[in-house]
Amino acid sequence: MSDGTDKINRSVLPIPTRPRTGLITYDAKDPESKYPVIEQLRPPKGAPNVLVILLDDVGFGASSAFGGPCLTPNAERLAAGGLKYNRFHTTALCSPTRQALLTGRNHHSVGMGGITEIASGSPGYCSVLPNTASPLAKTLKLNGYATAQFGKCHEVPVWETSPAGPFDAWPTGGGGFEYFYGFIGGEAHQWYPSLYEGTTPIEVHKTPEEGYHFMADMTDKAIAWVGQQKALIPDKPFFMYFAPGATHAPHHVPKEWADKYKGKFDQGWDKLREETFARQLKLGVIPSDCRLTPRHEQIPAWDQMPEEMKPVLRRQMEVYAGFLEYADHHVGRLLDSLDQMKLTDDTLIYYIIGDN
Repeated sequence: MSDGTDKINRSVLPIPTRPRTGLITYDAKDPESKYPVIEQLRPPKGAPNVLVILLDDVGFGASSAFGGPCLTPNAERLAAGGLKYNRFHTTALCSPTRQALLTGRNHHSVGMGGITEIASGSPGYCSVLPNTASPLAKTLKLNGYATAQFGKCHEVPVWETSPAGPFDAWPTGGGGFEYFYGFIGGEAHQWYPSLYEGTTPIEVHKTPEEGYHFMADMTDKAIAWVGQQKALIPDKPFFMYFAPGATHAPHHVPKEWADKYKGKFDQGWDKLREETFARQLKLGVIPSDCRLTPRHEQIPAWDQMPEEMKPVLRRQMEVYAGFLEYADHHVGRLLDSLDQMKLTDDTLIYYIIGDN
C-alpha cells in the first residue's frame, strides 16, 4: 500500500508501535516547548476510498449492461465511465464467491468449498476461515481505513450464527469491519428481515405499508455511514462492502417495479434467450463467432408449457426483472450520494453483477 514516500513499515500487521528513543525534555516555562505529535494511523497518501457492490444471483444475461432485459442504468453509467469485464470469474455458489472475494484467495484454501449450510470436515469444506488468512477488510483497517459492510453475510459457520456467538466469523468480529448492518445467512425476507447491527439483533420500526423495504433501508444506512465518516474524519478513506439480498429469493419488490415489465416476457424464455444473445453480440460482450447453446434438455420449451401456467411464469419473470432494476436504483442512490459529497473521483468502485 505504499506510494514510495510512505515511511511506515506496513509489511507486518498490526503495524508495530514505534518506540520513543533518546531523552525528551520539556520546559513548562518555555512557550516553544512542545510535546511530540500523537500519530494517527492513516493509509499512504492518495489511497482511494473503495466501494465493492455485490449483487446476488444475477445471471450474465440479466442486466442491460451486458445485454439483458432487466434495466440497470446505474450499472451502465459506471460501465460508460470505466471498465466492463466479461471474464470476471465467480464460483457457482454464494458463500465460496464471497469468501474468495473478501480474502483474495481461492475459496477452498479459505475453507469455503460449498455454502455454509453444507459444510463438512473435509479439507476446504469446513466453512471456517483459517487463522492463517486475513480478510481484506481487516488488512485495510490495520492500514488506517474505515470499514463497513451492509447487506448479506453468508460466510459465518452455521453453528456461530446465533446472537450467542462466537462472533469470530462475523463482519465486526474477525471479518475486519468496524460497522455492519444486515443479515446473516443465505437469504432474508425483504419486507420483514431479521437484522443485526454489529452483533446486536435489531427490530425494524416500519412496515411495508409505510414504505419499508430492506434494499432501501440498507442504502439509507450506507449513505448515512459515509456522510458521518467524511464529516468527522474527512482525511480517512473508507472501504465499504455493499451486498444486497437482491436478486436472491425471496423476490420481494414493490409492485410498481414489477409492473414496469408487464408484457415484456410474453414471448417466453426461448425467444428471450435469442433476443439477449443478439444484444450481447451487438455489445461485444461475447465473441463475434459465438453460437447460442441449445436449451438444456432438462428445461422444457416454452411452447410445451400448459397455457394456464404461462401467466404465472410470465409474472415470475416480471417480478425478477423489477427486483433487479429496483436494486440497481438504490445502488444509484448510493452513487449519487458520493457525487453530492464530491467523493466519486477519489473512490474506486467495483459493481459485481452476480456472485454466481
